[in-house]
Amino acid sequence: MSYKKADTPNIVSEPMVAYVTAGSSNPFYNLLGSNKISLSNDLDIIKFAREGFPKSTLLALAKKISLNLQELAYILHISERTLQRYDDNEIIKTEYAEKAVELARLYTRGQEVFGNMDKFKLWMKAPSLIFNGEAPVSVLDTSAGFDMVFRELGRIEHGIFA
Repeated sequence: MSYKKADTPNIVSEPMVAYVTAGSSNPFYNLLGSNKISLSNDLDIIKFAREGFPKSTLLALAKKISLNLQELAYILHISERTLQRYDDNEIIKTEYAEKAVELARLYTRGQEVFGNMDKFKLWMKAPSLIFNGEAPVSVLDTSAGFDMVFRELGRIEHGIFA
């Protein structure tokens, strides 16, 4: 059996879009990114969380998801006064950065489920029977609370309300 060399050139004609990574169009990256920090993939998020990030980024996230300083401090397990003492460009501790990443993940997921960030933010602040009459945002001080809210979002997405 002989193999003849084909006269056709070795050109791959596949769509370019298949090889483009998700960039700033991803709402998750938009929640955490800022003018000073550019995030375009999950590895950037990991690096970002490990190194920590400036207080200004944390406050920008809080503003985007409508959390006041008191609520943010409660979720991060830090006193409000200690949080205020950080300079805007000072790098915050990695455990706070990790919580901020979780907040961004949660709010991105909520936006997907509710179809609108404003609707999700209202739901997060409204008391719910699922959370014993507390607002979902009030249970975010623990990892179990984050899990409960994620599970409830899954139920809502699939139409299971009770």
